Amino acid sequence: MTETIDPICALCGRPIPEGVPQSQHHLIPKLRGGKGGPTVLLHHLCHREIHATLTENELAREWNTPEKLRTHPRLEKFIGWIRKRPPDFDSRVPGKRRR
Repeated sequence: MTETIDPICALCGRPIPEGVPQSQHHLIPKLRGGKGGPTVLLHHLCHREIHATLTENELAREWNTPEKLRTHPRLEKFIGWIRKRPPDFDSRVPGKRRR
């Protein structure tokens, strides 16, 4: 029997088990020239948090790598919180919270 290894979320670093919502995040948004550019696999919850936090312009200009995203103050706080949850945890992200 072959053991499958779950992919790892590029934002929170937790495994993404089979059946858990996941999505590809364009490091540079498609509407800002990133169509066909590099993408990373994320928990869908982590992906929603990125887009609830940053605008497409901010993502394209400054927050365009997983390393940079992990240093954003709001995302750092989210990562600290989500890492305490099991890999299959899901929660609603309230509407846009950008300032």
